[in-house]
Amino acid sequence: MKRSASTGDKERLKPRLGAGLWINRLVNAWNNRGLGPQLVAGLILTALWEAGVRLGGVPTFILPAPSQVVVSLVKNFPVIADHTRITLYEAMTGFVIAVLLSFVLAFIMDSVPVIKKALYPVLVISQTIPIITIAPLFVIWFGYGLLPKVIVVMLVCFFPMVVSFMAGLQGVDGEMYDLLKSMGASRMQIFRLLKLPGALPSLFSGMKISAAYSIMGAVIGEWLGARAGLGEFMRRSMHSFAVDKTFAAIIVITVLSLAVFEIIKLLEGWLMPWAKFSAREEQ
Repeated sequence: MKRSASTGDKERLKPRLGAGLWINRLVNAWNNRGLGPQLVAGLILTALWEAGVRLGGVPTFILPAPSQVVVSLVKNFPVIADHTRITLYEAMTGFVIAVLLSFVLAFIMDSVPVIKKALYPVLVISQTIPIITIAPLFVIWFGYGLLPKVIVVMLVCFFPMVVSFMAGLQGVDGEMYDLLKSMGASRMQIFRLLKLPGALPSLFSGMKISAAYSIMGAVIGEWLGARAGLGEFMRRSMHSFAVDKTFAAIIVITVLSLAVFEIIKLLEGWLMPWAKFSAREEQ
C-alpha cells in the first residue's frame, strides 16, 4: 500500500515538476543572456504606469493603462494580425532588395575606386534628407499600393548596410591580401577567400540595424498613405481617439522589430560559426 501511494504521489507531482523545470530553464536563459535586470525594470515601469493611470484618473483617450492596451490587443487581434501581415511583407520585400543592392554596390565601389569617389558622397548626402519629407512624393508618383512602401523601406535600410559592408571589405588583413596576390590569386578569388569572409561581421552588423529599421520604414510609408498596414491602422485609431489601439499596434511593431533582429542574429551564427568561438576565446 505504501508503495502504491508513493507511486501515485509521483504521478501527481509530475506536472508540477515539469512546470517547475520549464520555469527554471526560462529563468536560467534570461540570466545567461543578462536580461534579468531589463525584465525587472520593465515590470517596475509597467506597474508605475498602471498605477499612475488608475490612481490619477487619466482618460483612456489620453493615456490608456497597460492592462487596457493588452485587452485592446487581444480584442482586436484578428484585425491587427491582417495589418501586421501586410506591414511585414512590405518590410521584408524592401529589406531583401536593399540587401541585394547594397551587396552589389559595395562590391562595385570596392573594385573600382573611381566609382566609390563618385557615389559615396551622393550616398552620404542622401541620408541628410529626412525620409518622412520625401515619402509623400512616392505616394503621389506611385499611388497607395505596395511600391511606395517598399521604396521607403529600401531607402531606410540601404545606407547602413552598404557603408558597413564597404568598411568590412576595405578592412581586410593586408598581409593576407599580399600573400594571395603573390600566389597569383585573381580578384574574384581574393574576394571569395579573403574579403567576403572578412567583411561578413560588418555586413551582418548593418543587416541587424537595417532589419529593425525595415519595420519602421514600412510603418512610416503606411502612415503617409496606404489602404492597409499597421501604419494605416494607427492613423485610423488616432483619428478616432482610440489610443489603446495605437499602443497595441506599437507593441506589435516593437515585437516585430526585435523578432527580425533576432532572426538576422541567428542567420549570422549559422553562416559564421567561427564567430562564436572567437568571442569565447576573447572572453
